[in-house]
Amino acid sequence: MTRPPSAEGALLEAMAAIAPGGVRTGCRLIRETDEAHLMPEEARSLPARQPAMRRASGAARLVAHRLLADIGIRDVAILRAPSGAPVWPRGITGSLAHDDEMAVAAVAPVGRIRSLGIDVEPAQPLPDDIFEIVSTNADQIGTADRLLAGRILFCAKEAVYKAAYPLDRQILGYEDIAVDLGTGRAMTRTGRKVNLAYCVAPRVVVLAFVDGAD
Repeated sequence: MTRPPSAEGALLEAMAAIAPGGVRTGCRLIRETDEAHLMPEEARSLPARQPAMRRASGAARLVAHRLLADIGIRDVAILRAPSGAPVWPRGITGSLAHDDEMAVAAVAPVGRIRSLGIDVEPAQPLPDDIFEIVSTNADQIGTADRLLAGRILFCAKEAVYKAAYPLDRQILGYEDIAVDLGTGRAMTRTGRKVNLAYCVAPRVVVLAFVDGAD
């Protein structure tokens, strides 16, 4: 009898299936002692003192460190910049995210991909009051699951912001990002074009990436 994949295993497969060439992705269920995985410099750069937030940050950075090690980059602290964004080694673009239970990361050498963003959310409908804040008339949900379309849209705009900010240094609200889930494209009010890919099982994860030619 074949054992069903774990939540981590299933999400690893789903993310690998949507990641463009050259992008490495990973995930980890957040565990009680994951704050111990923060390097001392990383721990000092994080303003959050709540144990849950530090555990989530430790889990996400552990995933990122493993992904970086796969391409030969080891023992490099991923600090938190004043903007809140992680600081990646020279020549690397990446992104971190977590919800209450799962941490995810994506990394790639700068080249074909100029910038990355990732976000993760439970695969549950987005509350109506939040959907009204996130959605605009410019957004298109295409063939996305109607029950999860709001959650995917929320994830997409979070991921797009993470991908666009390192390039444009512009603060963006949800209303400043137009998402077309059908074509896998997004556009910011600054004119930045961002590509999108998403999966919905066992969690909603959206990858946003800016091509090297854009």
